[in-house]
Amino acid sequence: MANYDASVTNKSNKSVRTFKDLNLDFTRNTVTNDVQKIEDVEAIKRSVRNLVNTNFYERPFHPELGCGARQLLFEPFTPVTSIFLRRKIEEVITNYEPRARLDQVIVTESPDRNAIEVRVVFYCMNIANPVTVLTTLQRIR
Repeated sequence: MANYDASVTNKSNKSVRTFKDLNLDFTRNTVTNDVQKIEDVEAIKRSVRNLVNTNFYERPFHPELGCGARQLLFEPFTPVTSIFLRRKIEEVITNYEPRARLDQVIVTESPDRNAIEVRVVFYCMNIANPVTVLTTLQRIR
C-alpha cells in the first residue's frame, strides 16, 4: 500500500475549515517571533499521537483523559492483550478527538525491540483520503 500524506491535499480551496494547534516542540516562528503553529492534518495527527501516549491522571484537571497503553507494555503480549489495547485506543480517539473519524487500529508486537507498534488509520473532516499515524510504544526500565 502506498504511503499517502493528506496534508498536501488539504491546501486546496475545497477545505473550508482549518484546524490549528501549537507546535509542542515550541520552535520559534522566524517572522512573528511567536510559537509556530501546525495546521489541519498535522494538528490532528499530533493530537491522535498524544492521546495514544497519554496515561490516566497525567493531565491536570482531566484525570479521565488518557489511553493507558503504557501500563500494558509489561504484560505478556497475547491476542487478548492486543485486542484490549486496540479497544482502549479506539475508545480514547472516538471520545476525545472529534476531528478524526476512526477507520482502524492495528497493534503489532516487536519483541526484538521490546516495543509495540500502533498504526491508527482515520479520516479527517473535508479530506477524502485516509490518514495514517504510526507510533511506537517502548518498554523502558
